[in-house]
Amino acid sequence: MQRLVKVFAQGKHRYYSLEGANVAAALEALSVLAGGSRAAFVPSTPNRLRAARTCYDHIAGTLGVSLHDRFQTLGWLSTDSTTSNNACDLTLSGTKAFEVLGIDIEATRMLRRHFAYACVDWSERRPHLGGALAATLLKVALKRKWMLQDLDSRALRVTSLGRREMMTRFGLHV
Repeated sequence: MQRLVKVFAQGKHRYYSLEGANVAAALEALSVLAGGSRAAFVPSTPNRLRAARTCYDHIAGTLGVSLHDRFQTLGWLSTDSTTSNNACDLTLSGTKAFEVLGIDIEATRMLRRHFAYACVDWSERRPHLGGALAATLLKVALKRKWMLQDLDSRALRVTSLGRREMMTRFGLHV
């Protein structure tokens, strides 16, 4: 029964997923005997909250998940699979990229909180970036008017300037 399921701990919550493609293929083969598959997960989150919102003090929703994925694709984030706290760190190229944004990485590391970690997004059921680094990124985005925050909700709206900056800086089409 080992190595079939992995657990992703976040605070008091535990999220379970299959260990890999081999386990998924085996379960899919067994599902033929069980009589079919279930419908895919479809979130019921309102569109403006699902698109972009805050999760405490960092970017969540589709945009947050896309940024996390993009940072990994660009090789800016490294993860430590030996720990259970979902911690991430910046690679050398990631450090340079965030410093270009005006983020003081050393000062951010000195804050009394986790530097960076994968935070499970409740609408996407995939991780977005959490921690001090993510909070600082949101501050930069709000200060530079890449995003505007609704006064009465956690929803964020990406401005036309923000869309251009996301494409130019991260290669991310929003």
